Amino acid sequence: MDERVLLKIAKDAIYESFGKSTINKEELIEKYPYLAKEGAVFVTLNLNGALRGCIGSIIAHRSLIDDIIHNAKAAAFEDPRFFPLSESEFEKIELELSILTQPQKVEYEDIEDLKSKIEIGKDGVILKRGYNQATFLPQVWEELSNFEQFFAHLCKKAGLNPNCLQLHPEIYKYQVKKIK
Repeated sequence: MDERVLLKIAKDAIYESFGKSTINKEELIEKYPYLAKEGAVFVTLNLNGALRGCIGSIIAHRSLIDDIIHNAKAAAFEDPRFFPLSESEFEKIELELSILTQPQKVEYEDIEDLKSKIEIGKDGVILKRGYNQATFLPQVWEELSNFEQFFAHLCKKAGLNPNCLQLHPEIYKYQVKKIK
């Protein structure tokens, strides 16, 4: 996998929205056949060291190239936490891709058991309870570096009480290949 190609696709997808470029998917897939395989990607935009947009797929459900293009545009223009990206901001944006592995369900007895099965700094986590769901990429461990803090914030992100682990939600874990 050529990391520069993946980053260029994401940048070109955003740039295309400003009418500045076009992506020839067929040509890229012919040159890089792995782009046609299913893939799940999160696209993160940072501006001046701060988050400026982050949208992605947890489960692979379309080609890698289509997932990168869709999520790059969504991170730039559809993240509900931010105004759509301006062209002047685009010139200064730092882009990061996270290619996810297939999530694996974590079977656990209690919080201590769960703690032993989650690798801090390495595992991304999906938390589900009823209709509530949220995920944190492994990069979030850099800011929320202990188990309790990480899961309290993940519970809140899912719209649940910060101590929702006591309710034994479903937990899935995955890893990412980070590309900057």
